[in-house]
Amino acid sequence: MDPTAWPWPDSLDALTAAPAYHRLLFENDRVRVLEVRIAPGHFVPVHTHCWPSVVHTLSFGEFVRRDADGNVTFDSRQATPSAIPEAQWLGPIPPHSVENVGTTEIRLFSVELKDSSLET
Repeated sequence: MDPTAWPWPDSLDALTAAPAYHRLLFENDRVRVLEVRIAPGHFVPVHTHCWPSVVHTLSFGEFVRRDADGNVTFDSRQATPSAIPEAQWLGPIPPHSVENVGTTEIRLFSVELKDSSLET
């Protein structure tokens, strides 16, 4: 993805808009690796991920994802267990929030591909 084509401001980047939930583990000009931790009952404010990523889930919890207007876009309680893979490919994610509505911490690692030539 061409970051100049991304329509949302840098202020919505996950590390800026929701730093309590996203920790930078590694970054260079090709990738960015984030650790994401969301405790039960926590609400992650609206943020974005402008690069596609591979996400590895270490611990799963029930969650609700909403768009910037508060509309539910995904509720894990409505999905079949196989719909939440241990590892998955995600495209860029526009403004969204996440609420952990379960009883366990959500913990994952996200490897964001900044170099579009790495996408396949």
